[in-house]
Formats: sequence, C-alpha cells, structure tokens
Amino acid sequence: MAIDEIVTDPNLSMVLNASHDTRVQALSLVDQIAAAGPIESASPEAQQETSKQQKLLITNLAQLRGLHRAAYFGARQTKSQTSEARQEVDRLHLQLQNLYYEQRHLQGEISACESYDHTYQKLPLIPLEEFLALKPEHADDDENTLMIARIEHERSEREALEQKRMELLKRKQKLIADNKKRKDDLANLDKELEKFIDAAKPIQKLFEKNA
Repeated sequence: MAIDEIVTDPNLSMVLNASHDTRVQALSLVDQIAAAGPIESASPEAQQETSKQQKLLITNLAQLRGLHRAAYFGARQTKSQTSEARQEVDRLHLQLQNLYYEQRHLQGEISACESYDHTYQKLPLIPLEEFLALKPEHADDDENTLMIARIEHERSEREALEQKRMELLKRKQKLIADNKKRKDDLANLDKELEKFIDAAKPIQKLFEKNA
C-alpha cells in the first residue's frame, strides 16, 4: 500500500511531499557536485549553478521545517481533541450504563407492583354487573378508573350503613334508658304501694273488730 493511501491528513501529506521534493533536490545537488569535481577546478557557471541549487535546497529545508512544525502542532491538537472525545465517549458510556441500570431497576419495581397482592383486590365489593346497573355512567371507564369508582361506591355505602348503625344504636340506648326509667318508676310505685298497704293495716284491723 502506497504511503499516500495510508496518510490522509492534509498537513502530513504536505510534509511528505515537501520531504520527497527536498530529498530529490539534495540527491541531485550531490550528483551535480560530484560531476563538477573539486569546487576550485569547477567552472564559474558550475559554481554559480551549485550555489543556486544550495540556496534553493536551504529554502526547501526551511519550508520543510515549517511544515513539519505545523504538522507536529496539528498532531498535538488532534491528540488533545481525540483525548477529549474519548473522555466524552467514556462519560456518555458510563451515563448509558447508569440509564440501563436504572431501567432494569424500574422494570423490577414495575414487575413487583404488578405482581403485588393489593389489599383492595380482597375488598368484598358488589359484583361488577350490579355496580354498572347502579352506576351506568362508569360503563366506559378504564380498569383503574372503574376500580376507584367501585371502591368509592363501597366506601359511601359503608359510611351510610355506619351512620344508620349509629342512629339505631342511639335509639337502642334511648329505649334502654326509657325501659330502665320505667322499671325504676315501677319499683318506686311498688314501694309506695307497700307503704300504703302497711299504713292501711291498722285501719283494716279496726274495720275487722267493728265487723
């Protein structure tokens, strides 16, 4: 696989291209100096061309250093951004795991609530058909609303029965009190009669003597 297929970053590609051009130029300069021989015996034209190529090589080297520095800082920035992105991914992954845990917890709570043996299910409510006959306005209610209405109806019925029971209890207590008063009155009357009879005995004996 070619290097240009591996490196896709524009800054690194520029560095590689500049490095390749600089290398080619440096090798060309070396070949040129080797062909010209010692610089003292080279012709003025050859020396001038060599000097020109050296200056161009220095310029290319300076450009290569600049590109390399820019690529280096770009790589550092990319590395920093990658690290920040990895931290963000880790944070989101942890948050997602927490959400999964909370979801499983809530699903367990929902299952527990659905399987819980609620007390209201054991209430001795009147049959549904009888309730709907009494309260036809609840015929289209959903299950929860219907159950609440049935419990409310049972509560009101029991309160009414309790009120009647208390009224009957008060009547019973009043009747008991009245009966007790009558008994007390009768007992007092018996005592008075006994006193009257005892008081009348001397008179009765007197009548018996005169008879």
